[in-house]
Amino acid sequence: MAKNLIIVESPAKAKTLSRFLSKDYIVKASLGHIRDLPVKTFGVDTEDNFKPSYVIDSQKKKIIAELKKAANETEVTYLAPDHDREGEAIAWHLAEVLKKETADKPLHRITFNEITQNAILKALQEPGSIDMNKVNSQQARRILDRIVGYNISPLLWKVIAKNLSAGRVQSVALRLICEREDLIRSFKPEEYWNIEAQLYKGDLPSFKAVLQKWQGKNLKLSSAEEADKIYNALEKAEYKITEIKDSNKKIQPSPPYITSSLQQDAARLLNYSAKKTMMIAQQLYEGIDLNGETVGLITYMRTDSLRISEEALNVARNLIKERYGNEDLNPKTRVFKNKNRAQDAHEAVRPTDSFKTPEYVAPYLSEDQLKLYTLIWQRFIATQMLPISLQSRNLKISAAAGTFTASGSIISNKGFSKAYPHTILMLGEKIHQDYTENLTLALQKLDALQKFTKPPARYTEAALIKELESNGVGRPSTYATITNTIRVRKYVVMKQKRFFPTELGLQVNKFVVSNFEEFFNVKFTAEMEDTLDEVEYGKIFWQDPLQEYYSSLKNSINKIDIRKAKKDMTEITDIKCEKCDSNMIIKWGPSGQFLACSNFPKCKNIKNFERLEDGSIKIKEPEKTDEKCPKCNHNLIVKSGRYGKFLACSNYPKCKFTKPLTLGIKCPECNTGEIVEKKNKKGKTFYSCSNYPECKFISNYKPEMVKCDKCGTEFLQLKKKDNCPVCEEE
Repeated sequence: MAKNLIIVESPAKAKTLSRFLSKDYIVKASLGHIRDLPVKTFGVDTEDNFKPSYVIDSQKKKIIAELKKAANETEVTYLAPDHDREGEAIAWHLAEVLKKETADKPLHRITFNEITQNAILKALQEPGSIDMNKVNSQQARRILDRIVGYNISPLLWKVIAKNLSAGRVQSVALRLICEREDLIRSFKPEEYWNIEAQLYKGDLPSFKAVLQKWQGKNLKLSSAEEADKIYNALEKAEYKITEIKDSNKKIQPSPPYITSSLQQDAARLLNYSAKKTMMIAQQLYEGIDLNGETVGLITYMRTDSLRISEEALNVARNLIKERYGNEDLNPKTRVFKNKNRAQDAHEAVRPTDSFKTPEYVAPYLSEDQLKLYTLIWQRFIATQMLPISLQSRNLKISAAAGTFTASGSIISNKGFSKAYPHTILMLGEKIHQDYTENLTLALQKLDALQKFTKPPARYTEAALIKELESNGVGRPSTYATITNTIRVRKYVVMKQKRFFPTELGLQVNKFVVSNFEEFFNVKFTAEMEDTLDEVEYGKIFWQDPLQEYYSSLKNSINKIDIRKAKKDMTEITDIKCEKCDSNMIIKWGPSGQFLACSNFPKCKNIKNFERLEDGSIKIKEPEKTDEKCPKCNHNLIVKSGRYGKFLACSNYPKCKFTKPLTLGIKCPECNTGEIVEKKNKKGKTFYSCSNYPECKFISNYKPEMVKCDKCGTEFLQLKKKDNCPVCEEE
């Protein structure tokens, strides 16, 4: 029987470790956290120094029983979750739950930056103990988020709509997106003009020059009249090169990846979401089976450190010598400095072994895994290669009262781009070496180009993560969660790979910012992150920031007048009610926003609408049918409710007749009812019988009448793979 128990988070990680170790070790997985704050109650005693009440995850009872049994039967227990705040908290919760089983036995905490045999064996030789500063930092963060959720979310329910949620950091990300949207909607394009000349001399290749100055001043043309005046003066002017500057430039390689830069490049180059990037990186970190050898291919992927071990640097430099030659190796080992706030517990994201090249591991990886591994490998190898060398030419050209400029570069040495080809270089046009100072040029073409200023671009996921990181908001382990959460809550949608705030998101942001601006801004949130770092470093007690935050937040909440807040959030439109001529206002219901008469309850007129991209409103006319209402003979119309579409009388509210909207297909079970399309509470579509609950037919697939291509038989297809009942053809 095994003498030692190692507990990690995931089965994949457990499998990899098991292959490195002898039969003296048994490796078990906790599947993440085994305890947390309760789901349906606050779970924090604010009167008792913010004492948390942790409960066992109901789905982990079987796992805990297995871990207790294993701890009982082994002599030493090693806790080996990831080496970050969350992992430290998991280790602590495990230690608390296994207190009885490990009371008289050694209990150790081991950490490693990569899942390789050497790293694991070294960790076992140098075990440590649980870092309670890290645990307390995680507890403080978790309780802070709980304070926000349990105190502000109920206000959103009262003011906007039920089941909404506010998050401490996610609300700041939403605010950035909404503020960018406000800038875009209020943006007014400004006209400006550029003047460009295509110039040449004899048989030399022509080049483009742009007018920069006129009469000694920087050029700013805002109208066609101004542009035409200068254009006419330049048409027959003499063009002469007055200055040439030749220079050599070097483009240095970027640092190895940290979490945020990996997510940004994976989005830019691979079109991966941050969530997908982290999922694949986790797989590469936890271990891949390379023809019977299971090994982690990359180091830990949640890091903001640029540090690289000396051993890894030496391996990379040896790889460069073999693969590219000494002439491409940077003479000195290149190292990168961390930002002041970066935690140095981990290295940067890098391959665990540079000699495991992308082509070597390709047969064992999925397409997505290979793409991400290749990116990480390329970026790391590039750090130890020569810079890219550019030869640049910059020209100044006089013409009439104007000065044109032209520039261009050529690559004289590809340097690190041989390994990492994704560097963006703005080379411009190549300007021939035979162009010299005082040379008079011929004008091939002159253009006056009308342009307009553009609004700032909406955030891509990569750009939002970069913005959060640059402002100190969030940490490596949270970026993917932040961007995913605001999507799941339907506060934003992705269009053309960019974040667009939904009306719900705009409303939530409006309420949060107008009432809690001091808590939900970039500066305050970044300072709170620094405070949590100080907890981790043992500089302050973890309850101190909680007490200060909670007291301030409660004071702000107590000042809120719900009735006034609802009124402030009400959006009055210019649309008039056709029944009483009052203005229509926008309200929230279970199915979203709708227009309602401001004269309610005297007038109960309501209408559906859609919001256009510029923020304006367009009334959505109901979809009419030819079917008549059996009660009043008005036409029935199609409406959307919380649980899907249905038919209602167009004479509402005088006539409140409704009935299910069917697909016109008989139910295959009872043969009397018809199939109805519905939605459950989570918004997922399903299909049932209109005779429910008498008939309990239900399907997640939309039943369809289809025609067999072979025999022409029409039949009801209840599943995608249902065959023709006559000839059995799919």
